[in-house]
Amino acid sequence: MTTLIRAELSKKNKYWISKHRHYELKHFCLQYPYWKKAYEEFDDSSISLSMIEHIPTSNIPGDPTAKRALMKEYYSKRIKLIEKAAMEADEYLYTYILKAVTEELSFTYLKTRLGIPCGKDMYYDRYRKFFWILNKSRD
Repeated sequence: MTTLIRAELSKKNKYWISKHRHYELKHFCLQYPYWKKAYEEFDDSSISLSMIEHIPTSNIPGDPTAKRALMKEYYSKRIKLIEKAAMEADEYLYTYILKAVTEELSFTYLKTRLGIPCGKDMYYDRYRKFFWILNKSRD
């Protein structure tokens, strides 16, 4: 994945956040598919303990059930944070915004392949709003 350097949004824009904070949030969102997969794997009780040992709850000695529960909560919070921000940005474009920020899809792809029901200006307004909401939520 390459990071495209784009012109920074004007500070006069109502959804302005700093360029580097935007990249931080963008990369946070790109972890969403991994979190979804990991969350689903924690439903499987046959998950190996070696996987659980690489998680941030390793300070809980000898209780794999507690570790599973904590990790499910860990991933669930992050998944819900992104989904909630997308829903708040626009309840009708929610699925398109979610796909775009978690899979790094362009507006052109959303329009031609997925048939997003809005124009470019409206989409980018909601896209910026999403990151602005996510920024406030992650403070």
